[in-house]
Amino acid sequence: MEIVLYEPEIPGNTGNIARLCAANHMTLHLIKPLGFSIDDKHVKRAGLDYWHLVDVQVHENIQELYEKYPDRRYFYATTKAKHTHSEVKYEIGDMLVFGPETRGLPESLLEGKEDTCIRIPMVDEARSLNLSNAVAIIAYEGMRQLDYPDLKAEGNWIQSK
Repeated sequence: MEIVLYEPEIPGNTGNIARLCAANHMTLHLIKPLGFSIDDKHVKRAGLDYWHLVDVQVHENIQELYEKYPDRRYFYATTKAKHTHSEVKYEIGDMLVFGPETRGLPESLLEGKEDTCIRIPMVDEARSLNLSNAVAIIAYEGMRQLDYPDLKAEGNWIQSK
């Protein structure tokens, strides 16, 4: 599975997500414009010393991503979705798309994609979760369903249960 951040705004969230990607062999796709430089000290600080472990790909726009990966399945995280993140049967290679922290994914991007829009259940009064938390929840549900691919190495915490 791969993580796509559409126009991310907060460097600390992107750094945390990069760390999650590094720890789980996930590629991180960043769709411009970015609200920061990926060389920004806040991004680097949040990712700590994990940056060498993550494959970060920067795309000029979402269309460039679609053209580079035309045969992938894309799931769009939005509070407006009818399906929950745990209803999906994830597959290796799926792209999990998340919107900017202050506004989420634009309606124009979600049009016609209702069947691949997913949400994390929460009380109606809560507007949304922090982006890095939402990415972690959905990514780990996908990895759980796939039996944690690439994370079964000797001495790994999963095998030591």
